[in-house]
Amino acid sequence: MAYPIKTNNIDVIILCGGFGTRLSSVSKNRPKVLVEVVSSPFLDHLINYISSFGFKRFVLCAGHKSEQIEKYYAEKKDSLEYVISIEQDPLGTAGAIKNAEPLIQSDMFLGFNGDSFCPVDLKAFLEFHIASQSIASIVVTSKKDPMGYGSIRLNKNNKIENFSEKNPAENTNLVSAGIYVFGKEVLQDIPPGQNSSLEHEIFPGLMAKGLSGFQIQKPLFDIGTPERLEFAKANLYKFIQ
Repeated sequence: MAYPIKTNNIDVIILCGGFGTRLSSVSKNRPKVLVEVVSSPFLDHLINYISSFGFKRFVLCAGHKSEQIEKYYAEKKDSLEYVISIEQDPLGTAGAIKNAEPLIQSDMFLGFNGDSFCPVDLKAFLEFHIASQSIASIVVTSKKDPMGYGSIRLNKNNKIENFSEKNPAENTNLVSAGIYVFGKEVLQDIPPGQNSSLEHEIFPGLMAKGLSGFQIQKPLFDIGTPERLEFAKANLYKFIQ
């Protein structure tokens, strides 16, 4: 008999430490994740969507301008728990998660890029991950132009057989949506105190251990460039509460 997943017991890690260099002309000296989209910081929309599935505890991996993120969420008055993990030096997407390891309480946890949004059914994603018996899983969607995203090729069993960051793999328009679920054992593969990348260093190594792709057909928004930010401002309202 299958038991319902208790999402309130699963931690959510959000990567918020990017410099936002390409967005500096419009970010007004704020960290990228706090740039306003549809009347609220982009990160608020992401957290509100995730928490609608019952998730309660958020570990925010902050680096550049972390004091602004720390202050903003310390003053939040809602039912969610926010824990801030601060990088003294840039550690990359994998290094940031490793740095947050002492704060992660659940054996399985979700990971999100803090500058992207994709309206995926997170409970269905978790159920897929558990059924796949993989060490980690990635939400995969399609882009007409996959250039600039993590390009993915899946086999017929939904196992990832190619992950190519910022360089499209041949014969596929599938990309990573920047949404992950990890077993805590993945942390053993990330070196402590070093700058390391999920996309370049960790995911390619995990493919041999079983890395699955949860394929959906949903739009992917990110705010990495002024053009993409404007697109999110014009269209994100259709998918947020």
